[in-house]
Amino acid sequence: MIAIEISRPGGPDVLIPVERPDPVPGPGEVLIDVAAAGVNRPDVMQRKGLYPPPEGASDLPGLEVAGDIIAVGQGVHDWSVGDRVCALVSGGGYASRCVAPSRQCLPIPRGLDAIAAAAIPETFFTVWTNVFDRGRLQAGESALFHGGSSGIGTAAIQIASARGVRVYATAGSDAKCRVCESLGAARAINYRREDFADAIHALTNGRGVDVVLDIVGGSYVARNLSVLAMDGRLVQIGLMEGEATAAVDFRRILARRLTVTGSTLRPRSVEEKGAIAAALHRDVWPLLEKGVVKPVIHATFALRDAAEAHRVMETSEHVGKLVLVNHDD
Repeated sequence: MIAIEISRPGGPDVLIPVERPDPVPGPGEVLIDVAAAGVNRPDVMQRKGLYPPPEGASDLPGLEVAGDIIAVGQGVHDWSVGDRVCALVSGGGYASRCVAPSRQCLPIPRGLDAIAAAAIPETFFTVWTNVFDRGRLQAGESALFHGGSSGIGTAAIQIASARGVRVYATAGSDAKCRVCESLGAARAINYRREDFADAIHALTNGRGVDVVLDIVGGSYVARNLSVLAMDGRLVQIGLMEGEATAAVDFRRILARRLTVTGSTLRPRSVEEKGAIAAALHRDVWPLLEKGVVKPVIHATFALRDAAEAHRVMETSEHVGKLVLVNHDD
């Protein structure tokens, strides 16, 4: 198979196409002939040497794929050769063949092709487990999603608004804000021109929002807590500002009965990820198949051009997802 290897920690140029033997599915796994693979920020961190794969995972980057199952391992009864699936994986997605746990596979939604499906797993799993499981976001509540024009942001806005949530978002340009609003955000805030905390207080008449989903950390933490309503929940899933610590006024947490939580997805067990997959299939797949929710794709690149996809991602000028397409078949 063709695979994209990280030759050494560094910039996009360290992503090198190589030939490797096809992986073999173990018990409970399937082998996917990869038609497309999503590109995500954890891939960039892994390329830089800042996010090593979990023990036992492939050394290749890539956390989500879509394609046809071409082999099944022992004990797999829910999938067959020829099934079209998308899957969350712990690594190995940047290749023309990829092994995935069967429980982390989902059928490609009706009406979507493999390129669109490859843009779903990493972001939708992340959004569901953090916003709706840990954040307990319910219909009739309100939420603020930072990075609204990112893959995670565009998914969160659509899913939450479809489930009856009033959504606010932040983004880095007026054009990106308009995209967020077109996807269902009641208001998107250009954080380069306006303080999001002031804006949220004004938009909610001082009440605040029930959930904040944050990928930034650092200086955002105090402001995130300041915009939470009584019994609000801050869900931290990233530290893009680079700071692992932040000053917190615990009086605000006590007085407003706030919850601060967070998670990472990649190291979680197959059982945990399988439970998220089942919830997505039950609650989100119908929205995808009706066209109420859809992955937003900024651009596609040939698998061999993964380095160029990483260059685009690091500009942060894209909206939605970047996808690698396997043209080697």
